[in-house]
Amino acid sequence: MTDARRAIPRTDLVLADPRLAPAVAALGRSLVKDVVVRAQQRAREGLVAPAGVVDAVLAALPARASSLRPVINATGVVVHTNLGRAPLSEAAAAAVADATGWTDVEFDLRTGKRARRGRGALTALAAAVPAAGDVHVVNNNAAALLLCALVLAPGREIVISRGELVEIGDGFRIPDLLTSAGSRLREVGTTNRTHPRDYAEAIGPETGFVLRVHPSNFRVTGFAGTPDDAELAGLGVPLVVDVGSGLLAPHPLLPDEPDATSALRAGAAVVTASGDKLLGGPQAGLLLGAAELVHRLRRHPAARALRVDKLTLAALEATLLGPPPPVARALAADVADLRARAGELAGRLVAAGVDAVAVPSAAAVGGGGAPGVELPSAAVSLPERWASALRAGRPPVVGRVERGRCLLDLRTVDPADDGPLREAVLRCG
Repeated sequence: MTDARRAIPRTDLVLADPRLAPAVAALGRSLVKDVVVRAQQRAREGLVAPAGVVDAVLAALPARASSLRPVINATGVVVHTNLGRAPLSEAAAAAVADATGWTDVEFDLRTGKRARRGRGALTALAAAVPAAGDVHVVNNNAAALLLCALVLAPGREIVISRGELVEIGDGFRIPDLLTSAGSRLREVGTTNRTHPRDYAEAIGPETGFVLRVHPSNFRVTGFAGTPDDAELAGLGVPLVVDVGSGLLAPHPLLPDEPDATSALRAGAAVVTASGDKLLGGPQAGLLLGAAELVHRLRRHPAARALRVDKLTLAALEATLLGPPPPVARALAADVADLRARAGELAGRLVAAGVDAVAVPSAAAVGGGGAPGVELPSAAVSLPERWASALRAGRPPVVGRVERGRCLLDLRTVDPADDGPLREAVLRCG
């Protein structure tokens, strides 16, 4: 008997099939070949007919060469670290697309000479925070803190409250980051209370700067307290404030969230922040502060290793100058509108035979910002089994599971995605 597997077409013949030519041109021969090999293996296992290998390849080809897949964030977490934090605005995405080719990122078209790198983004950032004497941008907030340690406290002490020795994402800890720069930590106070005198008594000839770190993802309540920035700014050494979340100015919905402008007005010498959290832009570390200190930070040799690329600069500038980004729109979403959307979506799903109901929900800021703050929202509640099915769909939809139900929180879903979200649910039915 002839083995049916002998009929499986060779790899080179499959790749030469005219139906795969557009995919080879768009995705590259290597990626398409990997999909072909997997389809051939499925044919050997009897899961695909030999004559259907090309069809199997066409069905399995990704839309793009990147393994990253766009998802619909229905978790209710506005700045979701695992989903890439802040989604870019249309203006920022267009700016990134424009920057993919040759650009004048470090070139003056008028004079034909070299120019300051990313001057447009830096000018926009300086305009957004007038209290800063100068600004600089590195690749993330951890890099901004690292640069401060390298420049202001090499081989010296950084005074920090024990209550601010925080751990950030994926197990990285602020103390380890700072000591890796050769600095020593001078811990003061206790976990729950630190007084101005604790800082003052710790300052000496070996002090490089005092550091304030915004605690991420937790709050200390009850018998707790810490000095404000103004109380620490007059101790005779630079005060560096890590506001973390990227809030550049006070936000009416987040009154307890520290912001860069307030810290600088209180006397901070340098403020560090993230670009891809509450600012709503690309991953970046923002350095804002006294002109002389920012100049020193910019000129340190490590600044070259920490600099951002042209795509980040383009997205950052467009975020600062363009319309409100998705994060800002999600924070400002009207609860009545969210409830109306949830009711309409649930109604259409019920009409299609889906067990769906509109329910009140509580969204969160996420990304370490405003820990403990709940944002009133609305969601569509489905049976729990929908959670995994939706994640496996195209596009994937990520919700959250509470009390045996899958909740699709609409605060983090763009209204333009309500239709695709409905279709995704129906495909899982």
